[in-house]
Amino acid sequence: MKFRRSPIEMLFRLLLVAYLVLVAFVTLYPFIYVISMSVSDAEHVITRNVIFLPKGINFNAYEFLLQNKMLWTSYGNTIFYTVFGTAINIFMTLTLAYSLSRRTFFLRNPIMMFVTFTMFFNGGMIPNFILMRNLNIYNTRWVMLLPGAISAYNCIIARTFFQSIPDELVESAKICGINDIHILYSIVLPLSMPLISVLTLFYAVGHWNTYFSALIYLPSVKLQPLQVFLVRILIQNSEDLAADMHAGFERTAILEKMRYAAIIVTVLPIICVYPFLQRYFVKGVMLGALKS
Repeated sequence: MKFRRSPIEMLFRLLLVAYLVLVAFVTLYPFIYVISMSVSDAEHVITRNVIFLPKGINFNAYEFLLQNKMLWTSYGNTIFYTVFGTAINIFMTLTLAYSLSRRTFFLRNPIMMFVTFTMFFNGGMIPNFILMRNLNIYNTRWVMLLPGAISAYNCIIARTFFQSIPDELVESAKICGINDIHILYSIVLPLSMPLISVLTLFYAVGHWNTYFSALIYLPSVKLQPLQVFLVRILIQNSEDLAADMHAGFERTAILEKMRYAAIIVTVLPIICVYPFLQRYFVKGVMLGALKS
């Protein structure tokens, strides 16, 4: 049976659609503006005439940017930190969370208390800097991989998920003589693919966007990730324009456009991947909230 909607309901639906369109526009407008500024003609960039869509098409800023060797070095560093850092994060988080989820582990409550404690208190920037120097990992790739090997929040999510797995399944495996390591990798992990997907996404996005740690612990330009390269491009271009007040019109426009082009080149991979994986963010919120 078809029901006729009342005028109030139709008005509510219309207002809801208008609101969603407005939210989508406000969300997408910064990206559209940055893209438009990076490809518009020089005169429109300098005079700031670009409001929404590009005025003229010119890719010279991307040509200059892609010829920069440090861009590709930074890209390689970011991919390295993302891949290997995420692998270390997943291994450390799953092994610790599984141990803390077993009721037979007699130290699970004290260790869980220490893990939770780190969510609220830390040593601070200067003690952490001294620690990195004393561990001899300052200005090395390890400084981007080891200090954040485990996230307390993600560990709690994984622990809660493992606790939802029936104890009878684990106990029956132990009766057959299987040890805990074999149970984890042969029984528990195949049942935990949603958890692994969520943790991989959380850790990978965190490594891709890492900035502050690299700025403090990696003075070597050859080891710095993409986000630090982006900051250097933005600041360097601003300093070049401030130092040379009589810069040519074309040079000024290219430097200005390179700032926007650098933003696009930096965030483009994560923008392309995120629409396909964003549902895992919602799943991750619910994953640690419910326990059967």
